[in-house]
Amino acid sequence: MKTLQFKTNINCGGCIKAVTPMLNQEAGAGNWQVDTANPDKILTVNSAQLTAGQIVRIVEEAGFRIQAA
Repeated sequence: MKTLQFKTNINCGGCIKAVTPMLNQEAGAGNWQVDTANPDKILTVNSAQLTAGQIVRIVEEAGFRIQAA
């Protein structure tokens, strides 16, 4: 299991709700979180299979900006 972190513009409950179905499907429920209190809105993903590129694609397809933290 590796932990990957990204800066995003996921900044509210509605934004989290928008990405939840895709991240739950790909990473699994409970394996990711967004720290909306952090100015960089840090997305942390714990996964043995997903690559950083796959996570970026998932979040961008949901309509959000993302970059490696």
